[in-house]
Amino acid sequence: MYPPPRLVKLLHFDRKHGVVKLLTHTMDDLWHLYNLVLHGDMARAMTFRRGEEAGDKLRPERAEKKRMRLGVRVERVEFHEFSDTLRVHGVIEEGPQDVGQHHTLTIVPGDDIEVQKAWRELDLQRIREAEDQTAQPVMAFAAIDDDEAVIALLRQYGVQEVARVQSNRAGKDYEQKGDTKGTFLAEVHTKLAQSGAQAEAILIIGPGFAKEDLYAFIKEKDQAMLRRCHVISTGQSGMQAVHEVLKSGIGGKVIGDSRVGLETTLVEELMTRMGKGGAVTYGQKEVGDALKAGAVETLLISDSTLREKGSEQLLHQADQTRCKVVVISTVHEAGKRLEAIGGWGALLRYRME
Repeated sequence: MYPPPRLVKLLHFDRKHGVVKLLTHTMDDLWHLYNLVLHGDMARAMTFRRGEEAGDKLRPERAEKKRMRLGVRVERVEFHEFSDTLRVHGVIEEGPQDVGQHHTLTIVPGDDIEVQKAWRELDLQRIREAEDQTAQPVMAFAAIDDDEAVIALLRQYGVQEVARVQSNRAGKDYEQKGDTKGTFLAEVHTKLAQSGAQAEAILIIGPGFAKEDLYAFIKEKDQAMLRRCHVISTGQSGMQAVHEVLKSGIGGKVIGDSRVGLETTLVEELMTRMGKGGAVTYGQKEVGDALKAGAVETLLISDSTLREKGSEQLLHQADQTRCKVVVISTVHEAGKRLEAIGGWGALLRYRME
C-alpha cells in the first residue's frame, strides 16, 4: 500500500522579500491558507478574467474569459468547506490588465498560490505542520439512529459532514419489513465505504440499538472495514453525537493526536479552569495583561479573531514571551465555544488576580 500523500507543499520561500509559493492538495490545505492569508497581503495565482477587446468596450460581457496570472491586494478571504474552494477577494495590483479593479482568486485543491507578506513565526510553523501532515482523513463517523444516519470525517480543519441517509421507516412496519431496514443499513455501509475508505478508524455512534445493527451488518458484509470499526454510545444523534464524542475525548488516541483533538482538549482545559477559578484568563484586554506579565503558557485565539485589528500586537507580545500559540478553528465546536467568550483565551503559568 502506498503511503498517503502529504498536505500543502512549499515550492518556494524568498525570506528577503517575504514571498512563499505553496501547492495545495486537499481541503485541509485551503483551511491552512485561510489562516495564513490576511487583509493587506499580496496573493498571486492563475485565474480567469474576461480579455480586453478593443472593439467591444461597451459590452465586456461578450469577451471571452482568458487564463492569466494576477496579483491582488487582499481585502477578504472566504473558506467554503462544502464547495472545496478558497476565495481571495481584493484589488488587482499586478497583471496584464484591469489594474485597480476588484477581482476574486478562486483556489481549489491542486492549485498553487504565491503569498507575499511579513511572515510571523506562527505562520511558518503552520506551514511546517501542514507539510508534515498527510491528506488521509483522521477518522470517520457514522452517527446513526432509527431515523437517520450522518456520515462525517474528522479532518485537520474540523469535522466535515459528507452524507445523510434517511431510513424511511414507517412506524411498526419498520420492525416487520426486514428489507426496509436492510436497505437502510446497506446504504449507510456504502456511503461509509466511499467516504471513509482512507480513515484510520471508524466510530459508529449514537443512542439506542441502531449502531449495533450497523456493526452487525458490517461484520457480515465487510470484514476489512470491521477491523477499523468501534461502537460508542452517545446521548445525542447526528452531528451532535459527533461533537459529543470529540468533547468527551472517548475517541481515544486517534482523536487526541489530531489537530481537532488538540484544539478541543485545550479549549476544554480552558473551560475547566474557568469553572474552578484556576490559572486562566480570557478576553482581549485580560489576555494582553497576562502577556505583559509573562504569565501566559499557552495562548488560544480563534481563526476569525486572528483576522481582527489588535491581534497583531498581542501575537507580537506572545512571540516576545515565547509562549505557545494555538489558532482554534471555528469550523468545529471547540472553536465556536472560544468565539463565544471573545475569541481569546490563555492557560497561565500561575493564577493571576
